[in-house]
Amino acid sequence: MSIGKVLAVVTVLACHLTVLAPKQSFGQAFGVELQASVLPASGGMGGAGIARPQDLQTTLALNPATLAQKKGTQFSFGGAWVEPTINLDNDATIGIGAGSIQPFKAKSHRPGSIVGNISLSQDFTALGLPATVGVGLLTASGLGVNYRYVPESKGTSAEMAVLQTAVGAGVELTDRLSIGMLGTVGSASMDGIFAGISASTPAYNLRGALGFTYDVRDTTTLGGYWHTEQKFTFDDYVQIGLPTAPFQDFDVSLPNKYGIGIADESLLGGKLLVAVDFMVFDWSNTDFFGAIWDDQFALQTGLQYTASSRCKLRAGYAYAENTTKNIVAPSFGPITPQAGVDYIQALFPNINEHRISGGIGLTDVLPGVDLDLFAGGAFNATQTYTFSQASVESYWVGFGTTWRFGRGGCSHVSVPDQW
Repeated sequence: MSIGKVLAVVTVLACHLTVLAPKQSFGQAFGVELQASVLPASGGMGGAGIARPQDLQTTLALNPATLAQKKGTQFSFGGAWVEPTINLDNDATIGIGAGSIQPFKAKSHRPGSIVGNISLSQDFTALGLPATVGVGLLTASGLGVNYRYVPESKGTSAEMAVLQTAVGAGVELTDRLSIGMLGTVGSASMDGIFAGISASTPAYNLRGALGFTYDVRDTTTLGGYWHTEQKFTFDDYVQIGLPTAPFQDFDVSLPNKYGIGIADESLLGGKLLVAVDFMVFDWSNTDFFGAIWDDQFALQTGLQYTASSRCKLRAGYAYAENTTKNIVAPSFGPITPQAGVDYIQALFPNINEHRISGGIGLTDVLPGVDLDLFAGGAFNATQTYTFSQASVESYWVGFGTTWRFGRGGCSHVSVPDQW
């Protein structure tokens, strides 16, 4: 059997496994925001992709203006396995009465996760419109821990996950300047948080994004984006006080996000692409997370070396600030948890500062079909809270398969002359 057929079989099997596997809460990237850290090509480049993303999903996850760079018809499917390791060491008795949390030291039993991302794009140059439209289903956010197997924890667990359905467009205003717009509908679920007095609840809301790219020269592109805050209201989520007390709604928001990036491919005779992204996450002004996290600055750097017409090698490094607030509020708005805000802060440790990744891109493994593979990890980090200490590390591996069709007004040839 040829290598092309072998890769095709592996890809099909991986696709089926990704679709059929149950969803779990996955390891954190930037707070609960995954960004492009587990997407097909950007996943091997430290998540970098604001200016010149190398896969379709990244255009929808970061800067919608980069959709204008995608020509013809493209369909891409990607999946990843994310495995976090989170440990909690609680040194004090928290709360009063039979429901008080006792000292314990344990590893979270929340299992690893299958993360899937699907996208489709179509350019309209054949109709005289310098635009490309894209749609996608993206696993956007998530984090979770589970210490319920430890009696002393009194059922401690916490989980949040968000799926985004995205529709966007990128338009070429001039030969060098493009703008983009994106709208997403988020489906969020939240469970745990307040042990014994809250339950799993869904919520939905909209998010918008604007972006631009500008070609400083043929080999250098600047890009930037803004994603709006996305607020989720979980109805009747928590009951504080007596069993007859009314249930209260609980608000949780994803932050305003800002990013600017530069990509250049002038080095090594045009074989080396260098991408650098700068991002800011406005956590301090969000519901729920604003009580436990400060704003976050992040840096993503990625390299892509074109070894041949059929193979690209990728590497990346990402840095993100530890967002832990030294002094936390006594409550989440009107809700004061019995365990204390600082204990809940230890269940959502946004502390990993350093990440590395690598990957490979294979072009035309079948005519018009590309395959991307990537792996990465976040180095161990430890944070001490008032009565607790949390440590976090994680790794991820994944793939992406992209089908390219030379339709519309683009000149791409989907089947190579020799294959």
